[in-house]
Amino acid sequence: MLSLAPSMQLKVLQLGQEQQPVLVVDHFSARPDLWVQDACNQSFVANSPYYPGVRALAPEAYHQRFLHSLQSTLCKVFALPSANLSFSVCHYSLVTTAPDQLKLLQRIPHFDTTEPHALAAVHYLYQGHQGGTAFYRHRKTGFETIDETRTEAYYRSLESENSGPNLPAADAGYIQGDTPLYSQLGAVEGRFNRLVVYRRKLLHSAHIGPDTCLSADPRQGRLTISSFIDCLP
Repeated sequence: MLSLAPSMQLKVLQLGQEQQPVLVVDHFSARPDLWVQDACNQSFVANSPYYPGVRALAPEAYHQRFLHSLQSTLCKVFALPSANLSFSVCHYSLVTTAPDQLKLLQRIPHFDTTEPHALAAVHYLYQGHQGGTAFYRHRKTGFETIDETRTEAYYRSLESENSGPNLPAADAGYIQGDTPLYSQLGAVEGRFNRLVVYRRKLLHSAHIGPDTCLSADPRQGRLTISSFIDCLP
């Protein structure tokens, strides 16, 4: 199902002062409709206190074909020290949580790990204008990425802002663009059969706009395949 489309197009964005690379691949799969069909046969569950929706495991075949198609590109774009790549997470994902039901950590950007070479990938499988993925700078610290040397300072800064006037209110909803706490470095628009890959240490958030359909039906909702890719020794 993940055979390459003849019209596949790749581009690399360089975001922020840190010039972090973000890989964007359009027309990624030759038959993206088959992934949508497969998602419709899965049982989605809420399996994370942080992800604002439901998930189901994507098949092992997705891992294999993904790496077969992009392994050398990932190594080059992200200057990986090893070509030994492995999926630690790979889910069909659907955002379903109403904006006024979000927890605080779901209303601000996040990072997934401080590991320098760990990657995340999002394969958009929805139609229409349902948002994408945005990347941010924390204003107080100036951090765009969080590594081991920055973790303590970043969390201390967040704690100092917890009771301040700039903290997003309970009804603030999904972050969209600049806020008093964060400035947006850039965003990748979600398009059907587009893939975006970035380092997991980047501060980022899904961009969930007012037109996003928060349905648990893979045919109607904001369906993606979301993956974590690790660089092994």
